[in-house]
Amino acid sequence: TDELLDGLRARVKAKEITEPAALLDALQEEMASRLRGSDRSLTFEKRGDNEPNVWMFVGVNGVGKTTTIGKLANQQTIAGRSVLLAAGDTFRAAAAEQLGTWAERSGAEFVRGAEGGDPSSVIFDGVERAAAKNLQLVMADTAGRLHNKSNLMEELKKVRRVAEKGAGQVTETLLVIDATTGQNGLIQAREFNEVTDVTGVVLTKLDGSAKGGIVFAIETDLGIPVKLVGIGETIGDLIPFDPDDFVNALFER
Repeated sequence: TDELLDGLRARVKAKEITEPAALLDALQEEMASRLRGSDRSLTFEKRGDNEPNVWMFVGVNGVGKTTTIGKLANQQTIAGRSVLLAAGDTFRAAAAEQLGTWAERSGAEFVRGAEGGDPSSVIFDGVERAAAKNLQLVMADTAGRLHNKSNLMEELKKVRRVAEKGAGQVTETLLVIDATTGQNGLIQAREFNEVTDVTGVVLTKLDGSAKGGIVFAIETDLGIPVKLVGIGETIGDLIPFDPDDFVNALFER
């Protein structure tokens, strides 16, 4: 906020901006310009037969990871890709059942393990099955909470290593963040990025009063692009992030 306003104050002082409406326009343009220019496409590499792309989904519990995977799986199957969902969040009760329901809805294959079992082995099994059946894309759900933070981060490092042990290649690691999260969202992004090399952010729950201002801190401080936003509960409510639309919505009054 200070960075944005300092620049505007200097322009007002220099008489570049003299009208209140022009001030708002300048602020809006400055905010949008900070978000333009990032590559927001999802990385899907052309690989050989039996060599699936792996997209990992990370984030704390309750942000909408599993729902995001289901919505994105639906989009990818509609786009003509063969998809497998791997239920690597073995620690949250009913997480696998929830992902299984999304797999049915989206027409994706599904792999799960025992509740409380080793998440890495589920991801490994998912990649192996995808390779054996020549499926193109594995979407891996991961845990959002273990009994302490360092355990969670070590588990995610292991999942990442194991996902690439066989035929798979991790081409996206998407951090899912709740749009209502404030400065804590930046801390989450920093910590997950350190252990999993986050390639993009999915901002969920941008359908109420949440403004999602954490987007600016994550993009400018960490250089991680926001790639998708969740704007509702239904299967189609996951859309590409558009900086101009996002900033316009902030200024609607």
